[in-house]
Amino acid sequence: MFMDVFCDIEFNIQLKKETFCNYSLKIDDKEISLSFPQLLQLRNKINEYTLSENLEHIIANENFVLLFVADKKHLLFLEIPKLLDLKDEIAVCFL
Repeated sequence: MFMDVFCDIEFNIQLKKETFCNYSLKIDDKEISLSFPQLLQLRNKINEYTLSENLEHIIANENFVLLFVADKKHLLFLEIPKLLDLKDEIAVCFL
């Protein structure tokens, strides 16, 4: 019953496992296919950006991050809340 509450909610960031080593990342209306190594690289970048000292620097300056994803095939514009949401979504994938 608890999970039924969330069945109609569409989240802005979704990470789904498609096949053994292929993932699909959906951010707003953009869908990006990622291999497992690309997902690991994305996780490392996101973890680096979200370190407290780096977040402070981002907030003090531009307040957003431009991030190349999937071997520089896609460019993402991530404001701080979306950056943190992406970090959480990736973390759930690795639990």
